[in-house]
Amino acid sequence: MDLVNTKNYGKDELLDLVQADAEELFRSGTFFCSEAVVQTVNELLGKPYDDNIVKLAGGFPIGMGKAGCLCGAVSGGQMALGMVFGRVKGEPMKEEMFQKAKDLHDYIKNEYNSTCCRVITRAWTGDDFKSQERKNHCISITGNVARWIANEFIQDGIIEVKDETIVCD
Repeated sequence: MDLVNTKNYGKDELLDLVQADAEELFRSGTFFCSEAVVQTVNELLGKPYDDNIVKLAGGFPIGMGKAGCLCGAVSGGQMALGMVFGRVKGEPMKEEMFQKAKDLHDYIKNEYNSTCCRVITRAWTGDDFKSQERKNHCISITGNVARWIANEFIQDGIIEVKDETIVCD
């Protein structure tokens, strides 16, 4: 996706772009789930953090280092939310951080009946990405998380999109 002027895109167009970017970063092997979400959201925000930010997401793929625990895309999503709602030393915690983190958790749990990697990918137990179906499933989750976060940022006015209001004379 690189850097884009979000005001050149309508909401749905930008959400499609964000989702496609996160998915392609995973599909191409450039990054795994958590890394793809962090990279995509950092670019969406105009790169407030340098490219090394993606290193923070390095231990989270495949449920925290292949442990099968919390879905890596969700972990990456939580880090991405922190890019906007997180704090630095001395600042009070922003209530939005807790609410957004819970909302992402609940969204994934409702969509996939779990936030646990091994549960979400149960159909491919022991597969370790040998099947394209498993990889495609994880790619899709990664794109969905990036899209969900971008949508939240748009709704909150953090990301501005092209005004598509139709004016009738």
